[in-house]
Amino acid sequence: MDTPPFHLRLPATLDSVSQLLDALEVYAEEAGIAPRIAARLALVAEEVAANVAMHAAGASFFELRVTPDHGQLGLSIEDDGPEYDPLARAAPDTAATLEERDVGGLGVHLVRELTRDARYQRDAGLNRLVCALPLGD
Repeated sequence: MDTPPFHLRLPATLDSVSQLLDALEVYAEEAGIAPRIAARLALVAEEVAANVAMHAAGASFFELRVTPDHGQLGLSIEDDGPEYDPLARAAPDTAATLEERDVGGLGVHLVRELTRDARYQRDAGLNRLVCALPLGD
């Protein structure tokens, strides 16, 4: 079965993050996406959407697109908040103790670890994070 694309645009609120996760769960089930891949998809989407909802002052929406292509799911997450490249942040020192670590940054670290080819673009007043989620191991 061919995996269909997915697209959803919601207000940039924490309630919308829950709506997004519910919609992704239905999508993954209907598209026959393996549960472990669906869980990764939900984790990446939740992290990026929640960051927009909580930290992108003035953002009115976030939009997620999933485009299956050659054994992977292409992901594009856009928002209209202030310019911010989450990938520019240094990777956290995961070997440091909790007391030594800076607050935050683990979510973006997970996105980097779970996806391939993550990149940020600012275009026409929009932040766009693009990455790929492998369908295989």
